Amino acid sequence: MACNGCNTNIDLDRPAMLGTFDWMSDIPDTSHESNIVEIRFKGTRKEFFKNENGISLKRDELVVVSCNPGHDVGAVSLTGRLAELQFNRKIKKQDRYEWNKIYRKATPSDVVKWEEAKARENKVMIRSRQIAKQLNLNMKIGDVEFRGDNTKAIFYYIADGRVDFRELIKQYSREFMIKIEMMQIGVRQEAGRIGGIGSCGRSLCCSTWRTDFTSITSDAAVKQGLSPNAEKMTGRCGKLKCCLTFELDQYLEAQADFPNELLSIETDRGLARHLKTDILQKKIWYKYENNIGPIFELGLEDVKKFLNLNKRGEKPSIDGFTEKKAPEVNMMNVGILDQKFFEKPVLVKNNKKSLVRHHSKAILEKRGPKQ
Repeated sequence: MACNGCNTNIDLDRPAMLGTFDWMSDIPDTSHESNIVEIRFKGTRKEFFKNENGISLKRDELVVVSCNPGHDVGAVSLTGRLAELQFNRKIKKQDRYEWNKIYRKATPSDVVKWEEAKARENKVMIRSRQIAKQLNLNMKIGDVEFRGDNTKAIFYYIADGRVDFRELIKQYSREFMIKIEMMQIGVRQEAGRIGGIGSCGRSLCCSTWRTDFTSITSDAAVKQGLSPNAEKMTGRCGKLKCCLTFELDQYLEAQADFPNELLSIETDRGLARHLKTDILQKKIWYKYENNIGPIFELGLEDVKKFLNLNKRGEKPSIDGFTEKKAPEVNMMNVGILDQKFFEKPVLVKNNKKSLVRHHSKAILEKRGPKQ
């Protein structure tokens, strides 16, 4: 995640976090082991090229690369062995990958032409949205990226279904006098290209330091004991937050010490049922059946010991633990699992006679009575 004092200025249209501290500065140069080079373009787009001419390249250097048609300008992100490992990880069908080569390092004239092309992007994006609206197309132009030679542009769009581009591309070609390429992206990619401020108060991870998008499921939130409130778990893109996976490995590692199922404990006072669990601190709260006693806290090792005693038919005394009364646990806290989260959701009709899914009665009470 971002560190304090990170520079927020975006250099060369790349994530700002990549310009603050070079974590790979002490890695030796391995460009002699492989001629594969990873090149970074606008936003999070990266492609792989071959350095067939053996040009000496360093990270963040601008280079001119071949593309079909024409050429483009990008910044070197990885070289040598690291680029080859990244290529093997990202590209599934490597035998079908279309290789292009690196022409040269960018000259001052190349950079000037590239800057002129970038200056057109915002105006072209605004005008392209107006044309799409005039044609009544169910789509949204999220971003426009010009090639370094200023002869071709990629129009990134979002659409729920298929869109007929035949008339749209004709008008774009006449209006902008360039070659057109339409590329569909998802809402996560749009958020990464546009940027914004997250609920944490920082710039979006996908638009700063995070450049790879992974699949995120609600199971990641369940394993960390996060709130079932969907509004708290969704980001600016409307999908589950990327940060749900940042600490998931630590939770999975901590959960490995827990039993597969937290059973109820038979004590000398009666049956105590599982109430809440703090995974990282390895603390578990229990309450007596029919509320005959106070809520008490047990450590994981104590729970295992009591469960083993129950298997032998013994009912241990928990008098020493009843004084550890459980505090009021906020369900928004990370790592707190509540049994209500796993209860069957309630289906309630709203004013529009549609079914709304609620996870607990607390959410219903918070929203107030039906008008």
